[in-house]
This record gives sequence, C-alpha cells and structure tokens, in this order.
Amino acid sequence: MLRNPPEKYRPFPTVRLTGRKWPSRTIERAPIWMSTDLRDGNQSLIEPMSIEQKTEFFEMLVQIGFKEIEVGFPSASQTDFDFVRKLIDEKRIPDDVTIEVLVQSREELIARTFEALEGVPRAIVHLYNAICPSFRKIVFDQSKEEVKALAVEGTRIIREHADARPQTHWTYQYSPETFSMSELPFAREVCDAVAQTWRPTRDHKMIVNLPATVEAATPNVFADQIEWMDRNLGYRDSIVLSVHPHNDRGTAVAAAELALMAGADRVEGCLFGNGERTGNVDIVTLAMNLYTQGVDPGLDFSDIDGVRRVVERCNQIPVHPRHPYAGDLVYTAFSGSHQDAIRKGFAQLKAGAAWEVPYLPVDPADVGRSYDAVIRVNSQSGKGGATYLLERGMGFAPPRRVQIEFSHAVQTVADQSGEEVTGDAICALFAREYFETEGPAQRVNGSTVRWNKREIGVPATTAARVDGHEAYAKAVAQQMSAAAKQPVEITSFEAVRTTDGRTAVFVGCRVGEQPTRHGVGVAEDEMVAVVDAVVSGINRAGWPPVDRRVAA
Repeated sequence: MLRNPPEKYRPFPTVRLTGRKWPSRTIERAPIWMSTDLRDGNQSLIEPMSIEQKTEFFEMLVQIGFKEIEVGFPSASQTDFDFVRKLIDEKRIPDDVTIEVLVQSREELIARTFEALEGVPRAIVHLYNAICPSFRKIVFDQSKEEVKALAVEGTRIIREHADARPQTHWTYQYSPETFSMSELPFAREVCDAVAQTWRPTRDHKMIVNLPATVEAATPNVFADQIEWMDRNLGYRDSIVLSVHPHNDRGTAVAAAELALMAGADRVEGCLFGNGERTGNVDIVTLAMNLYTQGVDPGLDFSDIDGVRRVVERCNQIPVHPRHPYAGDLVYTAFSGSHQDAIRKGFAQLKAGAAWEVPYLPVDPADVGRSYDAVIRVNSQSGKGGATYLLERGMGFAPPRRVQIEFSHAVQTVADQSGEEVTGDAICALFAREYFETEGPAQRVNGSTVRWNKREIGVPATTAARVDGHEAYAKAVAQQMSAAAKQPVEITSFEAVRTTDGRTAVFVGCRVGEQPTRHGVGVAEDEMVAVVDAVVSGINRAGWPPVDRRVAA
C-alpha cells in the first residue's frame, strides 16, 4: 500500500513577495518567441530528426514567423553540428532570424560550438548549468561557490571566443538550470555574477533564461519567482528575461502566461508541447491564447493543419485530437444543446463584428479550418446539429416544428448504427423523408395535382402575391380533401429563400384524425414549391396510415 503523501512528499514553499503586481496585470503584447523544437524537443524523441527533417522543420518555423530558433547542441551531436553548418554554408538563415545553440560549461565543448558557428551572421550562444540543492548535492557534489564558478568560467570562455570573431553579432544566454527548484537569492547571485562577467548593455543585451526544468509548484508560485527575479536582478535594464516552462504538473501554459504578467520578456517552448517527460510549454496554445484576447502573437498559424502535419511527420508523434486549437475534434460539437447554440451563433454573425459564437473561442477559419466539421451528428446530438448540416448541405434551415420532427428520424438512424451520421447522409435522409414520399398524391405541375390516377386542377388566382402562398396551399389541400373524401387541413405554413435562390416551403398537414405531419417542397417556381409541400405532407400523413419508422 502506498504511503500517505504527507509522509513521502513535501509541499513546495511559497515565495515571500510583498506587493506582488502580476495578479492585476494583463498581457498586452506578445513576448519574444524562441522555438526549441530542434534541440530540446528533438532530444526527447525516440528517433531524433535527421538533417533533412530538421531542415524541413526549420523552414516551417521561419515561415510561421519565429525570429529566434534553437537549432541544436553541436558539441554533443555530429548531426547537430552538421545541421548548423548546413544552415550557415547554404545561407538558409534569413536576415531577420537568429539561430541559437546550447553548450555546457566546458572549454572543449565551447570551442567545438564556435567551430560549428564559424561565419554565422548572428547567433545566440546558450550556456547552462544546474544550480538547485538536489543537483548540487546528488548529481554534482558541488558547493554553491563551485556551481557559481562554473557558470562564470563558462561565460568568460564564451566571451573570449565571441571577441575573437567580431564579424558575427553574438548574443549570450545563460540559464540557471533547475531554477524553479533553487533558492531565489542564490539564483540571483549566480545570474549577477554571470552578467558581471559578460557586461551586457542596454544596446547589446544578454538573455537570462529561467527554466522550470521540472515543474514543481503551482503557476502562481512560478510567477512569484519571476517577479522576484525581475525586481532584484542586477543589470535588469540590460537583460532580456526569458522563461522556459516544462509541463510536469500539466500547467506550463498557465505558468508561462503568469510569468509574462510577472515581468518575463521572452518564452522558450515547442510546437504542440513536445519535449522530455510531459513536454515543454506549448507555443501554439500560448500564441493562440493571445490571439483570442485581441493580441497579435506575431506567429502565423493560419494553416494550423499544415503545421501539424510537418510536426507529426518530423517528430513521429501524433497531435491529440483534443489538443487546443489544432486537434481534429476541437471545433466539433456532438452535443445537441451545443450544436443549437453554435448554429444560432453563426446565424447572428455580422461582417466586421467581434467574434461571438458559443463554444468556439476562435473562428476555425482563422486557423485554416472549414466549418464543415464544426457540427457532427451522433446519437448524442439533437435537432440543432442536423439542422446545421442541412443548412450547409441543402441551403435552408427548416422551421422549428420540422426540425423536431426530422430529428427523430436522425436519432433512429444514429441509435441503430451506433455511429456518426455524416452531413451527406443527413441530407439524403431528409430527401427520402420529405421529397421522395410514396402515396396517392402527386404533382403534375404548378396548377394540377393527381389523386391516384385522377388529375385535379387547382385555382392559382392567389399565387401571384407572396401573401397568397399560404392561401394557395390551403386551396390545394381543399381540392385534395374533396378527392380523398377526408378532411385535409394546413395547420402551419412557412416559406424561405434557399442560398441558391429557390423557394423552400414547409407546411403542417393534418389528414382526418391522423397526427399532423410536415411536408416540404423546394423549387425555383414558388407555386411548384407550394404544391410539392402539400403533396409531401399529405403522403407523409398516410393513406391509410403507414409505419414511418426509418430504416438505418
């Protein structure tokens, strides 16, 4: 039996921070984005990317709009080294893009890194070392002074290599790895010592990157840590404050957003949250969250399915169908009440107005999705879903009474099959139910109907006016009633224009003592549509009554 958590785990300590400002702030502009897909994301893959895959991924990141891209760890991998050289030698790095490489604080690895970067126009050299108590004690057996000295010495060596290559614009980045589990005063001490060695200026800033290498606390605690560092770091006006959240607790996106409110300028992460263990922060979700709040993220996900295909192909990891913004099902409603709300939301949209459709935080069209899959019908769906798909497929939305009646037919099919009912199947089912009716009534033309084999002329004097369409329907019903020797009553009438300019007529029809059934007619000629609707309603009422249950 597992031990109780209080015996095995300790809560993460809170940060002593008075007058915290981040809770009252909002994010008003996008951060500097840095994609670490080709390094941090790549090292987490079962099969790391080939040079060809990394090239395809890099070009996609450029197209999306990333200006800083971590391309590898060239001192640790020959593939990474060769890939960096390919980008430089083949001049594949756009003028407004800066590549970044990672290195440990070891002289020979730093030399190898600068060998890989020889001739690059701009580059970020990223040094890291772990500083938290557990790593100092368990992994490295080092004191605080030894940990700080390692960071300072690595910075000094990088400074020498950079100064020897003045033709390149160098940016230095330091990460106190495991920052999120470190003592804040010590993290500041190390970062200040590194900055003192590098000597950044307002015109030539360095990057201090604060990783949640292992997410160990709630997002508000991480925000407190970032605000504390933002307030207390030396050289703050000459530092780009960056965060690198991981997702061990499942809250990396929230942690990154709160960190931006707390003073961070920059975010490192991966597309769709790839990375070791539970992954890095998901930049797609972060960027689209900004977009839905009216903030331009500076990244282009207008073809989110195309981005997803490249990522899935290169990572060999599928994106979950419920993944925010990008999953196959995230814009899809099966629930009847959801479908009804979405359909009504679309109906009230006006050109230029703010987006306001229930259950859809973003317009699917903005990420390259069509509206075809927004509503899908299964046994959990109601009339709203079938109505939406009819409107998409046939160009009209039936009135509420017809929606309710038809939903029973759809429900029968869905229950019997146990599967989704597609839009095409729903349109075909509607046609069978209302247009392809079998019975004694038939239309000959706009002014003549047939009862069994007997043709009946219908006076068309009221059909010239729009207001006369209902009267015309009642005239047709009266003639049919006389022929059938049973009362035929029109209980409701509605006519609408279809999206292709035809007329759709919906009538409620009661024959004798039978329950009211509805008929539908659609035609370019308004009189023909009226006659078809009455004929449909009479035949659906049954002569004699027939079993109208729908076969799957």
